[in-house]
Amino acid sequence: MFDLPVGTKTQRKAAMKFRTFLLDEGFDMCQFSVYLRFCPTRERIRGHLRRIQQALPEAGLVQVLSFTDKQYENIITFEGRRRGPDLKNPEQYELF
Repeated sequence: MFDLPVGTKTQRKAAMKFRTFLLDEGFDMCQFSVYLRFCPTRERIRGHLRRIQQALPEAGLVQVLSFTDKQYENIITFEGRRRGPDLKNPEQYELF
């Protein structure tokens, strides 16, 4: 999740570049400044953290929160006043 400055054209460009980076890394937009990605192992999390750190804009606040797959499945979503579908961990495929 992040809060990036967008007051100037340069800042807006940097914020859009960071959002595009997250999407290219396989993150899904949960809200405009909140992106999520399922990682099955801590090693994968560390790899993503390294790449995120390299892609950070010059200014702004970026925070990374990790939680277990069971905690992810316990997220409750509302769409308007209706409860949304329960979240399931995505299937993971690895090709060698």
